[in-house]
Amino acid sequence: MTTTLTLPVAVTKDLLTGAEWSPADARDLLQRSADIKARPAKYASTLCGKHIALIFEKPSLRTRVTFEVGIQSMGGFVVFLDHTQARLGERESIPDVARNLERWVQGIVARVYEQRVLDEMAGNISIPVINALSDKFHPCQALADFFTLEEKFGSLKGLKLAYVGDGNNVCHSLVFLAARLGVHLRIATPASYAPAEDVLADAKRVAKETKAKIELFTNSVEAVSGVQAFYTDSWTSMGFEAEEKLRRQVFKSYQVNRKLMGQAGPDAVFMHCLPAHRGQEVTDEVLDGPNSVVLQQSENRMYVQKAILHALFT
Repeated sequence: MTTTLTLPVAVTKDLLTGAEWSPADARDLLQRSADIKARPAKYASTLCGKHIALIFEKPSLRTRVTFEVGIQSMGGFVVFLDHTQARLGERESIPDVARNLERWVQGIVARVYEQRVLDEMAGNISIPVINALSDKFHPCQALADFFTLEEKFGSLKGLKLAYVGDGNNVCHSLVFLAARLGVHLRIATPASYAPAEDVLADAKRVAKETKAKIELFTNSVEAVSGVQAFYTDSWTSMGFEAEEKLRRQVFKSYQVNRKLMGQAGPDAVFMHCLPAHRGQEVTDEVLDGPNSVVLQQSENRMYVQKAILHALFT
């Protein structure tokens, strides 16, 4: 992978959905991620003197640790605000929270239940706001996923990736990035759990430029046939726990197991953003098997997030 970089300044103030990034911006960000991974010392002072607030309404392992370690390794300071007990906007209005934080910190990373919270924050302040997960998007995860695939296969153009399961926030971000990176994404979901129409419309528009393909299926076997990589996620995302019993029934035929793996290419890799519900959306033999790259995805979250921080703060 080349490390010729052409993203010296932020192309947008925020990263809220992933649609802010053009195809060229997305490519350059992956190149920056590779350079950061190869030469971390070069970026040790990128955030020198900057304080970043981490606001988390949801529990987290990978997102919190990778942002905290990443920010500190770039010379920055972290202020962690735990909102798992009191949602944003309950005690104090979201604009008031954002405008106060703007007086003390240079950026906000927020993991929230509702996308509107991020949009409202960003609309009221001038410092960067980064989406660390919402009910509709998870752009940091999708960028790390495609960085992992590029490391594995060398090129993303024309790569065939299948996503099996719920058309959720991770799926939406994969759709946005696949369209921008020229990937052939095949999505298999139950009919009533397909990705949102507005997300698909944006992807189809961008795909005309990049020659990407976004295809929808209800049959998981058809979707994974001959792909180089396939992906699944939890059937019940945080915030949808009341639907868990129903979703287990609806999605049980979408489990990724050895039989479904056999429908893909012989060297196809398995992906999952974690945490995984073993024995539900994926079996142990797949999750822990030789074709699984879930730990590489997890590791690469930090390098991609450092690249995002570099783009937004320099």
